Amino acid sequence: MTPEEVGERMVALLAADDDAVANSVSGGGDGHARAVVDVPVARWWEAIGTAKHNGALGCDFFDWLSAVDELDEGFSVLCHLYSTRRKHSLLVRTRVPRAEPVVESVVELFPGATWHERETYEMFGITFARHPDLKPLLLPPGFEGHPLRKEFVLAARVAKAWPGAKEPGESESGAAKRAPMRPPGVPAPGEWGPEK
Repeated sequence: MTPEEVGERMVALLAADDDAVANSVSGGGDGHARAVVDVPVARWWEAIGTAKHNGALGCDFFDWLSAVDELDEGFSVLCHLYSTRRKHSLLVRTRVPRAEPVVESVVELFPGATWHERETYEMFGITFARHPDLKPLLLPPGFEGHPLRKEFVLAARVAKAWPGAKEPGESESGAAKRAPMRPPGVPAPGEWGPEK
């Protein structure tokens, strides 16, 4: 099936009058086109299950799951699936609100999604309902915040200047250097960090 046919088939299987399921085709970084299907958050689990269990789609291989911080629009949660028999891929997306980022876990459908959901929970703060064990995966105990959210301030960039890049207006002629600026909400050096 072509990516267009995969997307159309998925939309037809999920079609309902009460919600919008959209379909498009995108070029992957690997040079292969893939179907992209946008589903409402309430239909997320159903969409992944349909992609797996429908004979025409047969997406039996879970590739990855992650998220993208879309700022005021919330978070896009993405799941990439592949059909080993039919040789096509499918990207299923949903949007969760920033105020209450919750989406249904797909671990029951694809046990390999366990680590992906744990990482997404830890890095973005998106809760996966019915996940068997949303414990920290990568960050040290007691770490506060979600590092892949766009509002998260990278402390390393406050403590140490970005290497190699020049500030606008700087030149080799010895012109005065512009005073470095701290991102909003970041304390001055010496006012934060581990206590001595």
